Amino acid sequence: MDGPRTASATALLQAIADGGTSAVGAVVLFGAGTSFCTGGNVKGFGAADDPGPYVSGVARTFHDFILAVTRVPVPVVAAVHGWAAGAGMSIALACDLVVGGPATKFRPAYPAIGFTPDGGMSWLLPKIVGPIRARDMLLTDAVVGGEEAERLGLLSRLVPDDRVQAEAQLVAEQLAQGPTGALGRIKRLAWESADRGLAEHLPHEARSIGESAASPGGREGVRAFAERRPADFSTTW
Repeated sequence: MDGPRTASATALLQAIADGGTSAVGAVVLFGAGTSFCTGGNVKGFGAADDPGPYVSGVARTFHDFILAVTRVPVPVVAAVHGWAAGAGMSIALACDLVVGGPATKFRPAYPAIGFTPDGGMSWLLPKIVGPIRARDMLLTDAVVGGEEAERLGLLSRLVPDDRVQAEAQLVAEQLAQGPTGALGRIKRLAWESADRGLAEHLPHEARSIGESAASPGGREGVRAFAERRPADFSTTW
């Protein structure tokens, strides 16, 4: 993933977070070619006069994007077709829902070029697959196929390969029709829970459910339940 594209994507996610595009209810990330993302510009790393500062700078820009993915207050769905390697794997790990197929392949890829991970991979992967399995995958540069990826929790949905992007789009559309504010709060709670104990986390849940109850979406949801009809969240942005 190169710098300019990362910067542009970060700006888009930041615009959503700032309310500049408030009609957005979900985001889908997918690769333009035969794979989701196969990592950074390794030739560019090698051509740098001073590779240490150069690669650190690329990583810092990339990290702005990863944080934007986790902080944007709408679900982010990854359509992982083909390879998600290196930075591509980090992006997939940072998304809220990850759709892939049997031919999907994950690979850390950093050891192959003598690098350590960026994009939060060394933080995210242990939380998804467990610390022992994560160390195995990171140190051995393991390739994980789609079916195993679903079993390990790297994929939230496994569909036929030719349905990966369509399924991700469908999931995003369904989420976008839901209670957008509540979904954003659920996402925030889930991400923040990783660094809190239960006693510390419960007050945040209490505050969040109160905010949801007072919101237009919460009021519509309660009314619809009482009236025994489907909730219409389309007017509760």
